[in-house]
Amino acid sequence: MNLIRVKAIAQKEFIHIFRDPRSLGMAIAIPMLLLILFGYALTLDVDNVPLVIWDQDKTQMSQDYILDFKNSPYFNIVGYFEGYQDLQAAIDKNQALMAMVVPTDFSRRIESNQNTPVQLLVDGSDSNTATIAIGYVTAVTAKYNKNLIVNELSQLGIKDMTPIDMRSRVWFNADLKSRNYIIPGLIAVIMMVIAALLTSLTVAKEWESGTMEQLISTPVKSNELILGKLIPYFTIGLFDVVVAVAMGQFLFHVPLRGNVALLFILSGFFLVGALSLGMLISIVTKNQLVASQLAMVTTFLPAFLLSGFMYSIANMPKAIQVLTHLIPARYFVVILKGIYLKGVGMKVLGIQVFYLFLFAVIVLNVANRKFKKKVG
Repeated sequence: MNLIRVKAIAQKEFIHIFRDPRSLGMAIAIPMLLLILFGYALTLDVDNVPLVIWDQDKTQMSQDYILDFKNSPYFNIVGYFEGYQDLQAAIDKNQALMAMVVPTDFSRRIESNQNTPVQLLVDGSDSNTATIAIGYVTAVTAKYNKNLIVNELSQLGIKDMTPIDMRSRVWFNADLKSRNYIIPGLIAVIMMVIAALLTSLTVAKEWESGTMEQLISTPVKSNELILGKLIPYFTIGLFDVVVAVAMGQFLFHVPLRGNVALLFILSGFFLVGALSLGMLISIVTKNQLVASQLAMVTTFLPAFLLSGFMYSIANMPKAIQVLTHLIPARYFVVILKGIYLKGVGMKVLGIQVFYLFLFAVIVLNVANRKFKKKVG
């Protein structure tokens, strides 16, 4: 391999990039825009659940029960009604996610130590949100029940004799904010899409503009041409990683507990694989439009759905779980979350790094072989 020829190809590609502001803008501005849009819009946190209440009892005891919901950060009481029609209308109009009906004999049944049913109506259109919200209601009710029992026991001179005292301690994401694990995964998805999309156009553009024949007639070898074309986009990709990490740190305040140098080194491995995949698509298609569309289909959807970024791989069907091993973003998502939230290093992430490196080597070699066939 002649490094002088590689440098000449890289310089040529840099000139093309800077002469085309659209490509440069797509390479830098789009990752920033996507990170801002997804970072603020995409959240799995469920709080301020809109709740409407029909208190049929209207006693101090029922008001104390309702007060626990009012004081909870997870609920927002948006109205008090006097009938099922009003409750149903609030849910139908999306004004409330839940409606609670406190029965007329609420306080009497509690004072007489009887089981007291409280009706909860839930909009199950979004099953995930509804399930989490029901869990919140259960937790508030359990706390209210415990306080009642403790008060009864204290009046009898008996201390609280709860057999098990569960004390939870959350590691790595103590506030349980979804943003803290969405942003690292989002960086992997965005980098996968942008990297493959950029290089998917580079060889196809040469074929469409007619300059590829000129390159073929030069002494430049296929591996030198591919490496020379990858270097500029690799540089831009690393710059995008710097911007994404800075935005995660200062804009979204996501904790970065691991080694920053290791983060950028492993990001380099990932970029080589993603860029090589785009290059392979460009070599095979020879058409910019087809190449860009194929790059989106083969990068965005798999990276978003099958990388573990949004949906747990363990909950997927076995056949899909096997398929996810072909998605490089799967390994990079684990790496980013490990470095960001857990502060782990190569000792823990070694197997993920190996698969990421293996993917980059295989795709780069396949792209080189495919290109040899085209010029041979």
